[in-house]
Amino acid sequence: MRGVLNSKDFWSGVMLIAIGMAAVVIARDYPLGSTLRMGPGYFPILLGAILTLFGLYLVVKGTISPEAIEGTWSPRALIVAPLSLVLFGLLMDHAGFIPALATLIFGSAAAGTEFRLVEVVMLTLVLTAFATALFIFGLGLPYPLLAGF
Repeated sequence: MRGVLNSKDFWSGVMLIAIGMAAVVIARDYPLGSTLRMGPGYFPILLGAILTLFGLYLVVKGTISPEAIEGTWSPRALIVAPLSLVLFGLLMDHAGFIPALATLIFGSAAAGTEFRLVEVVMLTLVLTAFATALFIFGLGLPYPLLAGF
């Protein structure tokens, strides 16, 4: 039993089951519709059910052959990654799409243990340019590129 509680597959499965069941419970009152005319509850219920099935598979796999969780906890990752998400949300309203996305990408990379400034700056520039081209110009989402523009 001790090996199962230290199994990465077991805990991954538990997390997927929790997320999948939460999606199903939240969307249970939405109209389901049909495959041809999907209602607002169709996608979250279907996705929640699929996540739950994947979670069950991982729980069984982790129970049969537990593979121990390796590595250590990174306090930097636990602080910087959520902080970059919060800053993204705040900057979307106050600074625009480009600064918000650049902050999210840079902050997420800074949370990792193999942070290299030049690589992260290049990654930030390329991903921000690609996302701007895709979401703003390609899909026409109505986000301001920079505040005031």
